[in-house]
Amino acid sequence: MITSIAAYLKYFESVNRRDVRDVAALPAQAEGWRPANGEGENAFTINQLVGHIAGQRFYFLAAYMGEGWTEARINALPGSALRPRRPRIDVSTREQWVPALEDSAREFGETLAQTPDDWLQRKIPSIDSAVSFSGWRVLMMMLEHDISHRSQIDTYAGMNDWDPPQIYNRTAEKIGQLAADAGGRSGLE
Repeated sequence: MITSIAAYLKYFESVNRRDVRDVAALPAQAEGWRPANGEGENAFTINQLVGHIAGQRFYFLAAYMGEGWTEARINALPGSALRPRRPRIDVSTREQWVPALEDSAREFGETLAQTPDDWLQRKIPSIDSAVSFSGWRVLMMMLEHDISHRSQIDTYAGMNDWDPPQIYNRTAEKIGQLAADAGGRSGLE
């Protein structure tokens, strides 16, 4: 459980750094790439996925702020008839991807930093059921959403031999070798 906005924002910044790192590592051929099959989010171009990550932060923020589960804070989805409170997030070229993530992270963080810590405990009704979530849980949903779509982008990178960055700068093969070299030692001696 998250108990302070400062602690949450520290964690969010680390997630965003990894989002930026992975998106920045994509080659020029990633621009406009989409999977051959799929519908909806499963057929988004990488451009659309980056815009979706950047924009949906404001969807979760709106719910957290008590404005409801609304896309009124964003304008990153094609065909939206809603009048947003912010300019459209332009991710039409690869050069705009990192600034889009950085700008949305900054705006999200600045807005969230103005809220009191006790909002983390307040209940927020679900969009589609009778349950409600603690504020901290809604914010964690946003992080899970970010990570899920970053993983989707990284999977596409791997499928295309674009060499996605390793989360801890180690491959599974390297960890296996390190474990074998350690001879079963736990390091807790």
